[in-house]
Amino acid sequence: MKVYKTKNGIIIEKKGRYYKTKTQDWNALMNRTNLHSALSSEVKGQEPIAFDASTIVAPIADQEIWASGVTYMRSREARMEESKKAGGDTFYDKVYDAERPELFFKAMANRTVGTHDLVNIRKDSKWDVPEPELTLWISSEGTIEGYTIGNDMSSRSIEGENPLYLPQAKTYERCAGLGPCVFVPERPIDQSTSITLEIRRGNDQMFYGKVPISNMKRNHKELVGFLFRECNFPNGCYLMTGTGLVPPDDFTLQPNDEIKITIDHIGTLVNHVAYKN
Repeated sequence: MKVYKTKNGIIIEKKGRYYKTKTQDWNALMNRTNLHSALSSEVKGQEPIAFDASTIVAPIADQEIWASGVTYMRSREARMEESKKAGGDTFYDKVYDAERPELFFKAMANRTVGTHDLVNIRKDSKWDVPEPELTLWISSEGTIEGYTIGNDMSSRSIEGENPLYLPQAKTYERCAGLGPCVFVPERPIDQSTSITLEIRRGNDQMFYGKVPISNMKRNHKELVGFLFRECNFPNGCYLMTGTGLVPPDDFTLQPNDEIKITIDHIGTLVNHVAYKN
């Protein structure tokens, strides 16, 4: 089952058919335990409707987006490499092996864009990449109820100067892509699920990579447990779970590049890079 937030209301896709939900408040609809069962009740007795994919917007209302770092070996290697000159490379090595994961605040709705929308690269950064991430939808009770695709835009040149600059490297206008939907299965997502990243510049493919989520060192419940230790999320929240796909060090995003992130069962999140002002 998939849930889409659109300009015309909230739509549920079930078995290839689309239904308008009875509850049209995103917070109230999504912040439930046993969400799959609750959504089934929402569409029971409803007639299928036509669905216009061009109306999709980011699936977020009053939620915070948090993110996990250094959960894949490839991310550890990239972070260590970018921080060598600043002497911060050992921090990332320690985080990868530590009991406590790296968790950081990413964005709220006002800095989040949906599929086919523009993401930004910072004007004061010279090395920028997207980070494709399986993103958890978590209820206020701390239960994982669904999954979406996250594009954790990252300014590697800023983070590489000093690990303490991480908030500036990660959080700015249009820094997060989310969507196109929230996938709500009956059971936890399969560990064989793959994440694919493709970056295109005009007619040229600049990068392509694929990784299974089973390559993550940490499990999803572990990350959620740390996030909820001292934080409450009355409307639920999102948690990006880290990236295992990082373009080579000689690559940086340019204006108008196309970023396509595909995750099995969920779909494809497409963003284009905006021009620097």
